[in-house]
Amino acid sequence: MNTVHSLVDFLNGIDGQGYKAYKGLRGTWVFPDFTLHVDHVQGDPFAAPSRVRVILPPETAALEDDVLTSRSRRLGVACLLAKRFHEAARATTVRRGSGKSGLIEIESPGQQVLAQTAVMVGEHGTVEARFRIGLPAHGRRAHGQAAVALLTTDVPTVLNQSLRAGSVGHQDIRRHATTNEDADALRAELVARNWVAFVADGAQLARKSGVDDRPLLGDTAIPFSTPAGLTAEVELPNAGTVRGMAIPRGVTLIVGGGYHGKSTLLRAIERGVYNHCYGDGRESVVTDPSAVTIRAEDGRSVAGVDISAFIGTLPQGQDTRAFSTPNASGSTSQAAGIVEALEAGATTLLIDEDTAATNFMIRDRRMQALIPKEGEPITPLVDRVRSLWETRGVSCVIVLGGSGDYLDVADTVVAMKEFRPADVTAEARRVASELPTGRKDEAPGPIEVFRARLPNPTSVDPRTKKREAEIKVFQGQSLVFGTETIALSAVAQLVSRAQTLAVGRGLLLARTRFMDGRRSVSEILDLVMQTIEDDGLDELDDRMVGDLAHFRPMELAAALNRLRTLEVRSTAVGPTGATGDGF
Repeated sequence: MNTVHSLVDFLNGIDGQGYKAYKGLRGTWVFPDFTLHVDHVQGDPFAAPSRVRVILPPETAALEDDVLTSRSRRLGVACLLAKRFHEAARATTVRRGSGKSGLIEIESPGQQVLAQTAVMVGEHGTVEARFRIGLPAHGRRAHGQAAVALLTTDVPTVLNQSLRAGSVGHQDIRRHATTNEDADALRAELVARNWVAFVADGAQLARKSGVDDRPLLGDTAIPFSTPAGLTAEVELPNAGTVRGMAIPRGVTLIVGGGYHGKSTLLRAIERGVYNHCYGDGRESVVTDPSAVTIRAEDGRSVAGVDISAFIGTLPQGQDTRAFSTPNASGSTSQAAGIVEALEAGATTLLIDEDTAATNFMIRDRRMQALIPKEGEPITPLVDRVRSLWETRGVSCVIVLGGSGDYLDVADTVVAMKEFRPADVTAEARRVASELPTGRKDEAPGPIEVFRARLPNPTSVDPRTKKREAEIKVFQGQSLVFGTETIALSAVAQLVSRAQTLAVGRGLLLARTRFMDGRRSVSEILDLVMQTIEDDGLDELDDRMVGDLAHFRPMELAAALNRLRTLEVRSTAVGPTGATGDGF
């Protein structure tokens, strides 16, 4: 058995040898109170750090039984422990030579609570952490004595500060566990009560900045206040009675003047598809987990999407029942985004006019008079939003400040003033009745079904000249897949590098196991998600990596749909224009 004593002997023995002598570290090393697994040893001190895992038995982690009783609680605990590990590693890491020598780093979970592989808590209290270390070097020679300090002093110090319940604090652990359990219980209430979202009274929605997702605190932070008319109460298993604003299913508008908090509210709803850790401020802000943010994306590619419900035949007779382009306009990209979201299973769409194509959102009375319908292929969303809800059961939450035409089609209207909401539905209906716009509904008929798409497997190619599969994340939200780079910056609900990387691995799983030219995109997405549900995130990468986080089928679909090499075959269209096996 390899013990900590044999580890020290080995490291002292290779001191001053070529760096590749570290390869002998691979394997399992048993410490008195944890086990260290060295899974990958870096090739030189300037290469990607070595990958290691530690497993703490229940008696070492010493988590109390009540924080282990449900998956929700264990995920909340794992998120806290990963954060603490990240903090302890940054505080403990010291430079121990050239290159990355002495580095200790772990994938930080951020504000969202997601199943992830950085830290995992088992049903009986076992804790596993997966992280990276920089094995010390003098130049390109092994620095064995520094490696002894790294592995027998620095790493245990980080573990003791972050993975032992006594150091983390039992009360803090319990808060994270119960907060996550309450969020799951609150999310279940959305279905039971036919709500799109719930925003708790007192929630802190504003963030520090556009690149810092932590809560904005202090005198400038205005807590959310529940408006009369949309008030609801929910009984949660740990927090008890929670009061807040319930947004019903249907068509909801968030209106108000500029800089009064419309987009801040929508962003909180957008991120409410995920749970949030204790102290985030949005712990009791939850949203339909299939909600998708839709934006206009000039220049994105589109492959065989049936956008005919929104855009009719284009100049030169281009058929929009299977629309493809390498360079979509704002309107065609937004139409494609809606159809792709529905294909992935979305039942709620989130839209902010600031990031939408104006001509896709509305054609007012004057423009209708100037450009007759026969000269305009776009059927604007204002004329489709009711059909999406009434025939497809798809709700919409839309931020608006410049178009009153949507008052005619709204079920609920929330007005934001100085970051405080008010239910103005009755007033909106009065205004719509007293001030008719006179515009004509341009929808040719209800939305029925969209054509299904069957991907061509050869068009989804992860290979490069050197590797069978090249998948990595570049500059935040650019996903390298084979020789292609997929731009995902407009996919608003991708929240971390680990999630983006997992999406790339999910795309590889879809390609290698489920794409056969006969399965539709919807079927492939379902199979990938079921595989992860059954077998866990490690099914995406058999190397036991610590940088994967759970994603939704919507984000996997977003990556597939933005792959510029993607080719699809659409299902046949019957005499009425509808497909028998569409979606």
